[in-house]
Order: sequence, then C-alpha cells, then structure tokens
Amino acid sequence: MKLRPTLDFLLNDWLKTTDLTQRARFSDHSRDTFDAVLDTCERIAREKFAPFNRLVDVQEPHFDGEKVILPQATQDAAKAYAESGMLSASQDFEMGGMQLPYSVEAAANSFFACASVSIGSGMLTTGNANLLMVHGTALQKEVFAKNEFNGRFSGTMCLSEPQAGSSLSDITTRAVPDGADFESEALGARYRLKGNKMWISSGEHELSENIIHLVLAKIPDANGALVPGTRGISLFIVPKKLVGLDGQLTGVRNDVALAGLNHKLGWRGTTNTLLNFGEGKYPVDAQSGGPYGNGAGAVGYLVGKPGDGLRCMFHMMNEARIGVGIAATMLGLAGYYASLDYAKNRPQGRPMGSGGKDPSQPQVRIIEHSDVRRMLLAQKSYGEGALALALYCARLVDEQHTADAAAADEARLLLEVLTPIAKSWPSEWCLEANSLAIQVHGGYGYTRDFPVEQYWRDNRLNMIHEGAHGIQGMDLLGRKVLMENGRGMQLLAARMQVTMARAAPNALLAPYADALGKALAKVGAATQAAWSTGAPTEALANAVPYMQAFGHTVLAWVWLEVALATLESDPSQAQSASQGRMGAARFFFHYELPKIGAWLNVVQSRDMTCATLPEDAF
Repeated sequence: MKLRPTLDFLLNDWLKTTDLTQRARFSDHSRDTFDAVLDTCERIAREKFAPFNRLVDVQEPHFDGEKVILPQATQDAAKAYAESGMLSASQDFEMGGMQLPYSVEAAANSFFACASVSIGSGMLTTGNANLLMVHGTALQKEVFAKNEFNGRFSGTMCLSEPQAGSSLSDITTRAVPDGADFESEALGARYRLKGNKMWISSGEHELSENIIHLVLAKIPDANGALVPGTRGISLFIVPKKLVGLDGQLTGVRNDVALAGLNHKLGWRGTTNTLLNFGEGKYPVDAQSGGPYGNGAGAVGYLVGKPGDGLRCMFHMMNEARIGVGIAATMLGLAGYYASLDYAKNRPQGRPMGSGGKDPSQPQVRIIEHSDVRRMLLAQKSYGEGALALALYCARLVDEQHTADAAAADEARLLLEVLTPIAKSWPSEWCLEANSLAIQVHGGYGYTRDFPVEQYWRDNRLNMIHEGAHGIQGMDLLGRKVLMENGRGMQLLAARMQVTMARAAPNALLAPYADALGKALAKVGAATQAAWSTGAPTEALANAVPYMQAFGHTVLAWVWLEVALATLESDPSQAQSASQGRMGAARFFFHYELPKIGAWLNVVQSRDMTCATLPEDAF
C-alpha cells in the first residue's frame, strides 16, 4: 500500500515512537517488533479486506428471520483480525495483549480502514473491553473483557434511542433491580432492562460466540420515576447470551431482540441495528426455568456506581471518536490514492498556450493540468495532515498512560481539547477530499466502475458517527477550551509557540511560522469575544465555524511540525516523498489557513443570523 511510507515517516522520523521502548511498559519492543506488527496488518488488510470492499457494499447484511446473514468474506476478515492479536494489542501480557503503544496500534489499524472500512475491524469491541478494564469489576474484566480481547465475544455501545438521538438526557430505557441472590450476582449488581436502542453498530451478527452490549439506562427512584437529565444515567453489561462465572455460555438467550436493520448510505458491510431490550421475545425465566430472578426484562449487570453511567461511557466514546477520525482519514487517503493513479494514467486535453488546442498534438495526462494538481494537493494535505493529527493524539494517549505525572496530566488535558478536532476535522475535510477524488475522475467518478463514489458514501457517515458535527463544535467551544480555566488551550498554544520558534530561523518555514502565530492570535481573540457577554446562546451560535477555524489552525501547526521533521531527515529535499510533504504543507498554508478569517468573523461578532431567523422565514 502507498500508506506505509507515510506511516513510517510519521511514526519514526516525526513522533520518534521507538523512544517509547525506553519505558518499562514497552521495554520488550523495538523498531523491529513495531515494523512486524505493521507488516502483519498490512498483509491481512491487503488479502482479507481490500479485495472485498465492493462485495460487502453490494451484499448488505440481511435478516432471515432468525439471524443476520453476512458475506463469507466478512467472516473471514473478522477471524483474521481476531487471530492477529490486534483486539488486545495494547493490553497487558497477562490479558493476552502485546503491550503495544497505542500510537503503533492506531497506525496498524489504519491499514484495515484504508482497505475496507465497510467490513469493519474491532474498534467497538476493543473500546467496550477497554472501558471494562477501567470501570468494571475484576470478574467483569475476566468474564467479558478478556473474551472480547481474544475474539470469542464482540462488543457494542448502546446510547441513542429513537426519540432521543444525541440527547442522552432524554433516554427512557429503564433498569430495575432484579433482587435475586444467585451466583451470577457476582458479575455485578443485577438489573432487568426494558427499552429500545437505535443506531447500534454490529448489534446483531454471527461473527462471534456472543455480543456484549454496554447499555445506558436509568434506574427509577422509589416512586418509579426516572431521574431527569444525565444524572440518572447508569451503565450496564447486557450480553446477547448469558454466561457463567467461567465465561462459558449458559445456553440461555438474553431478552435482546433485533427490531430491524438500518439500510445506510455507506458502511453497508457493517450491520447497524435497532434493538429491543426486555420486550419478551426471549423471556429469560421461561428458558431457564426460573434461576434468573423475579422479573421480566433483559438481564444486565451494573458497571460502576448508579448514576455514573455517562462518565464511564465517555471512556469508550472518546476512544471511538479518535477511531472515527482515523476511519475518515483513511477513506480520504484511499480516495486520494485512487484519484492519483487515475490522474497519472488518464489522457485528456492538451497543454495551455501555443498549440494547446491543436488536435494533431498528443493529449496529456490529466495530472499535467494545474487544476487537477490543485485537487490532488488538497486531498494530500487533508489526508496526510489528518493522519499526522490522529497519530499525534495516539502518542498523547501513550504519554497519558506511561509518562511521569506532570507530562501525563498535560497529555490528558491536551487530549481533551484535541479530541473534538481529531474526530470532526477529518470527517469534514477528508469527506471533501473524497468529493475532489470524484471530481478528478470526472463522470466516471460517480459510477460504480471506480471506487471513489463508495469512499464518499462511506465517509459521509463519519460527520454523524459518535457525536454529530454540531455537538463536537459545542463541546469544543462550550466546554473543552474553558475547562480548568483554559489550561488545555494554554498548553496547546505553548506547544505551537515552541514549533514556531523552531521554524522561525529557517527562511523556508519562517513565513509559515508567522502565519500560524497570527492564526493562533485570531483564535484566541475569537474565543474571548465569543464568551465576552457570558451568554451561551450567543457564544455557541457559531460553534461550528469556530471549530473549523480552530481545526485549520491545529492542522497548520501539524503541517509545520511535519515540515520541520522533513527538513531534519532530508535537508536538501532530494527525495520525492520529502518534496511531496513540503508541497502539501505549502498548499495548506497558502490555500487553507487563510479561510479562518471568514469563520472567525461571525464568532467574534457573535453573529446571530442563524439563531434568530424566525421559523416561518425558512
């Protein structure tokens, strides 16, 4: 794949990932072991995922009345992925893991997203198990998480409901204490759940022995009323099939029923479901002869404390948001690689200037036209810039887990600020890259003769996955830049200042350092102006333009970092890869960063055009 040289540069020349092997957790590793993981994942992605990307798009999952049917290729890919050990890549050796740095794990997983994001890999399963490793009991880790890591079980996250969507405070799924004192109570305080969940990826399939649902629900008070808002939300493990304390299936199907499959624009190879909990289709007591308590509903085990569910779930949600950003990035790069190949081989038109319209002159390949090069450079700057951002965030995860206390706390706070950008920026701009890839192909681009239309369809979902675009903007401007008195924003600005100071003495990069400094000042001024009245309605009216400007400023910083690393590794820019990275950096500073002025103008003036237009005027 064309991806590998870019990953090697970012991991080794820029992020110095091998330096992590000096830390105790990663001391068994070396550059060779990291490369071996990348080699294995690249091979599996090439053999088991890429050849079937179109197949899983046209052969959508379907329900035969008893089970969901998926192509054999999906089953083969899931098995190969589980056998690779990537589900538990960053876990302790004692849990069957490899103790890999998350930055290496994220890079390795990018091969699968590039080859076929529609087939999917283990993002939700790993995130589900990782949550339990932090918030679950010892037995929950052993019975559920460990079996997710080894591939026997798979996992989901069940948040949204048909009437609530992203408004989690309005969920109505109920969890009532079971009240029975049986052996299985050791798996956690047992409840019976009733309710409906929607948009559940991988909510029903036959790819694993069991599916472990992590479900948000509310526990009624003494009067049977649900606590309003998010304070009353708790988190529960609800397995599709009940298990014993040894992790083996009991033969009892939990009362979790498929209510329907969503037929999507993209990601068609992955099931997306509506699930009914406790509707009585699989009554637990009727199957078991009564050993599971005294009430109807799906059996669930409490994770953490009552009312602490949303805080626990954010562990998985934040991880999933970085995963969505990587998926969006790789779809953008897949489209770029496809349109680059097409542009190099498609003859059309003649050079501008003398004789340019002479039909007797040979045609040129479309990559020789300046506007096609503009579209290719835009795709390259979006895709490779987003990949650099994702790996930088992954490296922050490693710092948070293994650095000294002060550095770990800085990494934690920087991740808080950057996570909305790591999710939203690739999902918007790598989608734009996919649109440009279609444009490069011309009329062929919107036919199924070429893959770029599927890449666009798949990527369009990512602006909605794991928190829609507007929610990310409100999270960034309404919470992340303000938390801890703005310390996260200050830390990020300080890192940008260090980069600018390193770049300033270089005549080639000094203008970029100056442009980044001005952009950072504009973002800071707009942040203060947005909140100058203290009115959230005014501040957040233009949260998405703010996020766009903030994201472009972050990406400009990332590109300046990458440019510095490029010149350090290849001062004369003798290699074509170095020329390409420097060209993409130049493009971003010349064509993209200047856009932030228009976005920040409405933020700084607290423009209320969108917020105050009467409904009838629409």
